[in-house]
Amino acid sequence: MAQLHSQLLFSKIGACFVSAGSALSVNALLTAAAMAQAGPETSEKQDGFGSVLIENDLFTPGSADRHYTNGVAASWLTAPDRAPSWARSLAELSPMLPSEARVRAEWGLGQSMFTPEDITRAEPLPDERPYAGWLYLSLGLVGETETRLDQLSVSVGVVGPASLAEQTQKAVHRLTGAQDPKGWDTQLANEPALQLTYQRSWRAAAANSGFGLGADLTPHAGFGLGTVYTYANAGVTLRVGQNLPRDYGPPRVRPSLPGSGYFESRSGLGWYAFAGLDGRLVGRNVFFDGNTWQDSRSVKKENAVGDAQLGFAVQIDNVRLAYTHVWRSDEFEAQTESDVFGAFSLSIRY
Repeated sequence: MAQLHSQLLFSKIGACFVSAGSALSVNALLTAAAMAQAGPETSEKQDGFGSVLIENDLFTPGSADRHYTNGVAASWLTAPDRAPSWARSLAELSPMLPSEARVRAEWGLGQSMFTPEDITRAEPLPDERPYAGWLYLSLGLVGETETRLDQLSVSVGVVGPASLAEQTQKAVHRLTGAQDPKGWDTQLANEPALQLTYQRSWRAAAANSGFGLGADLTPHAGFGLGTVYTYANAGVTLRVGQNLPRDYGPPRVRPSLPGSGYFESRSGLGWYAFAGLDGRLVGRNVFFDGNTWQDSRSVKKENAVGDAQLGFAVQIDNVRLAYTHVWRSDEFEAQTESDVFGAFSLSIRY
């Protein structure tokens, strides 16, 4: 049974990437990987980053498709201070990015899907969270100084059948032989989605030993405002590792603890373990509150939500691979068990 579970696990991971691959421009990342392996380049050329990320509840023991069941995202980050002129102009106008910051522009594409706990029912129970999907494009500005990181992004997309979440989940389940989800006909209706998010992280404390070991502590705070999420959040992340690279942890699908799509380039092997906490006060979550301009399924949400995470990241030259294990508190009142899921990310500097 353990072998069968492992086979299903890896086949589903692969299928997730296959089904979302064309939409998330994986080819561009493979090109970047080839460039990273082709040989040493000048530092001036090694300053863009590509990242892919998948979050899924399958990565936890005894897991089943439920609630936040899958999220995939890809992003491309420009070199510092080489963002397009219009992006630099926006950064100069924004009161959230300091004038001395090194500015990057970031483009992203992602999809998130949500289901009730029991996907075998064609008509989910009224107190179950609704089926829903979100497909989005994002544009962000990233400003870094020696002591802090500011991340401002705007996402536009669609919630509802046009998000293709139903087709994605059913395709993956057919490939893996998993249970076919029955209730997608009850999902939230189509509506346009606009989301603004902002996060600030401070490098509050850092220390290094004489044996190559280092540690840093990074508090953060931010907010989300839009038709999808409205919230305020705050928390902290601790990293401990060997040849600790200068970054802010691996990226995540928001809302979440913040991370960075870039990292400091260095030769050889580096690694770090990390732990973090985040608390959110939630004013709106369309995936519980239901559609904005029409009637739809909905459940009563919790207004205070917390995340705890543990993870491990390995960096080899210009490649960083990370896994994050996330525990999320109950998000709606009828929820009987808190959610646990994992996140894999791959970031390449080129």
